[in-house]
Amino acid sequence: MKKKINIGVADAVMSAKDFIDVWKRAERGKAIEAEYKIHFQSLETLLKTLTAGRWVLLKALHKSGPMSIRGLSNELGRDYKNVHTDVRKLENAGLISRTEDDRIEVPWDTVEARFQLAA
Repeated sequence: MKKKINIGVADAVMSAKDFIDVWKRAERGKAIEAEYKIHFQSLETLLKTLTAGRWVLLKALHKSGPMSIRGLSNELGRDYKNVHTDVRKLENAGLISRTEDDRIEVPWDTVEARFQLAA
């Protein structure tokens, strides 16, 4: 089954409304598919987290499958320390996870981003 994550910009109130909507649907007994979302407080924060270099890293890791940070740095031809920093940032954001044997992986098949120009 393909897994998709939605990323975007939302404040705490909007995030809470999403949660409450799902809760109410569950209380009414409606079928609920798992939805994965990451909300950033601002577009600037999102773009600071998901840089062009980190996007390349995500795509390479998704294509290659789970691997060590060293293996990923070799595959990308990048410095280990910089790749390690990028992996930590992406892991903290929820875009990368660890396997049981502590290799890193991208658990998503699709990353969908939505931005509103006005509130």
